[in-house]
Amino acid sequence: MIRDSAKGLFDLVIVWKLDRFARNRYDASHYKNALRENGVKLVSAKETISEGSEGIILESVLEGYAEYYSVDLAEKVNRGMEGNAYKCITNGSITPMGYYVDEDQHLQIDEKKAPFVREIFLRFAAGESLKSIVENMNARGVGIAIKGRHGRSKPHEIALTYNSVRHILMNRKYLGEYRFNGYVVENGIPAIIEKEIFDKAQKRFEVNKRAPAAHKAEEEYMLTTKLFCGKCGAMMIGESGMGKSGKVYHYYKCARAKRGRKCDKKAIGKEVIENAVVNALIKKIMNDKQMKRLSKELYELQMQEDQTVPALQQQLATVEEKIEAILTAIESGIILKTTKSRLEKLEQEQDRLTLELSEAQLKSPVLTQEQIYYGLKKYRSLDFDTLQGKRALIDGFLHKVFLYDGYAVITCNYKEGNEEISLEDIENSGIPKAFEQQKNKSELESSDLSKVGGPSRTRTLDQPVMSREL
Repeated sequence: MIRDSAKGLFDLVIVWKLDRFARNRYDASHYKNALRENGVKLVSAKETISEGSEGIILESVLEGYAEYYSVDLAEKVNRGMEGNAYKCITNGSITPMGYYVDEDQHLQIDEKKAPFVREIFLRFAAGESLKSIVENMNARGVGIAIKGRHGRSKPHEIALTYNSVRHILMNRKYLGEYRFNGYVVENGIPAIIEKEIFDKAQKRFEVNKRAPAAHKAEEEYMLTTKLFCGKCGAMMIGESGMGKSGKVYHYYKCARAKRGRKCDKKAIGKEVIENAVVNALIKKIMNDKQMKRLSKELYELQMQEDQTVPALQQQLATVEEKIEAILTAIESGIILKTTKSRLEKLEQEQDRLTLELSEAQLKSPVLTQEQIYYGLKKYRSLDFDTLQGKRALIDGFLHKVFLYDGYAVITCNYKEGNEEISLEDIENSGIPKAFEQQKNKSELESSDLSKVGGPSRTRTLDQPVMSREL
């Protein structure tokens, strides 16, 4: 889907809920950014999220809850699988060739297929090539069983391949070892291959093994699509280069300057600007007063966007007041001919509204202000010295950064969410400080989520800048 989005085949992706799109906040941010760059919008069918950039904060809270439930479920499933491992019960993995699963979910030797497994090991240990073994087995109709996809087809056999035979030769289950997440039980399952034959096969792999090329990890540029040149307004993109000493340097460079298009903006070190932005966000947001303001306004924003639940709540409250008034009148001895019928109609209306309200709340659940505040506070537990911590903070709260020669203007996802940092602050930013070191800083002014502040378009040098010259 992500690849196809670059081809212009569609302009909208609809998910049932955000947790159907990705299982954690990092993946969600990464792939939503890819869709956004390709002009594709992501919409949740069951969650009402603001169109403006202030909705990013609410979206981050929802994704945080989704990640929590996903991790919690994974832990429960893993506990169950660990319990199976202690009993050497199969955990639903593909059954190796030469075995079958009995009624008690234990692996047992398949006497029809096990001889072919022994033959593969003996021939390879004796020096025969994998290619020759695969061709011979396929010519004799020996296949490997696989499960049907998603239960839509029955288990069936496919031809052996180079990789499937290699996997057989390296699978320690054939020695009788039961393995699960580092937990090993010797003789936990019936052995098909003797250790001497297995070790000979492994030695052949060692002899034939070639040293793999050094893997060069891709450096992640967290400010991609958020960092802009203050001189020409172009996006600043990640670059890398090698110095005379052989050390690799990573930095951000103006896209126009890179192409030589009349912009002389100098590049800036990747870690320098990223750490400065993270420190500024911690100072700007990570305090109780600001978080309470944000949670209150995010809650109000939810209520503004979907009036169904508030309207039903108001109608229900009005009906309940009328019922209470009639009951008070009855207790005072004021009873008319129409009193009973009127009370019955109001009670029917109360039942109807109660049902509609329950259905509306299930269809479009609204987070309480306390839940939103709790979700925002979870950011404090992040380790901002790690890539994941920085990424979560930047994705959740940062709107744009405009980098000028002497300073940078940081814009958060809410009005008055601007922060100016000087060149000296940037150069001295160092490693991001933990929240505990920032929480005693001065409190911030209130914010207004009804509009998004900060630069909404790029500016050139002849346009006014909000801050002082350095």
